[in-house]
Amino acid sequence: MPPRFSLWLQLIRWDRPAGWLLLLWPTLSALWLAAEGFPGWHLLAVFTLGTILMRSAGCCVNDVADRDFDKHVKRTAQRPVTTGAVSVKEALAVGAVLALAALALVLTTNAATIVWSVGALAVAVVYPFAKRWVSVPQAVLGVAFSFGIPMAFTATQGGVPWVVWPMLVGNLFWVLAYDTEYAMVDRDDDLAIGIKTSAITFGRWDVAAVMVFYGLFVVFWLLALVQTGWHAIYSVAFLAIAVQVWWHFRLVRTRERDACFHAFRLNHWIGATLFAGIVLAHLPAGTTP
Repeated sequence: MPPRFSLWLQLIRWDRPAGWLLLLWPTLSALWLAAEGFPGWHLLAVFTLGTILMRSAGCCVNDVADRDFDKHVKRTAQRPVTTGAVSVKEALAVGAVLALAALALVLTTNAATIVWSVGALAVAVVYPFAKRWVSVPQAVLGVAFSFGIPMAFTATQGGVPWVVWPMLVGNLFWVLAYDTEYAMVDRDDDLAIGIKTSAITFGRWDVAAVMVFYGLFVVFWLLALVQTGWHAIYSVAFLAIAVQVWWHFRLVRTRERDACFHAFRLNHWIGATLFAGIVLAHLPAGTTP
């Protein structure tokens, strides 16, 4: 593999798929609900590839914005932009190419989806700078990571029905839960360099906050699924999610760095469980799961 290409793969975290899976599962869940089943290969490709491309572009912007902070954090000190292996201009160029590729995919949908994609890009660019001024910058990330939900509905139905909003709010709370776990990993380093995170803001209530956020995530998605038509398989899916949330509590209550990071990396299984439940609930009549 050419050395530059290898560095670009490091830049976009290609070896850490948990990041784009956290974006992908709620987006695909919304896509299946909007289409009331399989959405077709075109939209499936657009939203899957688009999610991966935009998350990768976001990594480029984030690493440029945080390059002076990352060198003081154990977990991020060896990122390519921080070490100088990839220049700022090069990282921004890679990010721009990836964002343009994602835009090209969105242009194959419709005008409403294109408009929403512009908002998604704007929030994604703003997020890396939020930790300088916002006490809970994870909320900004939650907004950025939720744009795929309304876009799935506009691409499928041409508009944004009411049911999108509890889904979007529920996803925001899920992001707050798992990104607070993530922030707990770096809390000591973040305190030393003076940036803001939810783990610092919530202090000794951090674990309680994570559990409340998980609870609200479940409540809002339950509300949305009741509105779209309840299916017995959802009960199984949410029971499985509850078991996973309990395991997360067991991990993060110690506040140990490795345990919190492990909890964060497990989160995509919560999203996968929700998506699997929605897919099974929308199988054609007469199909056996």
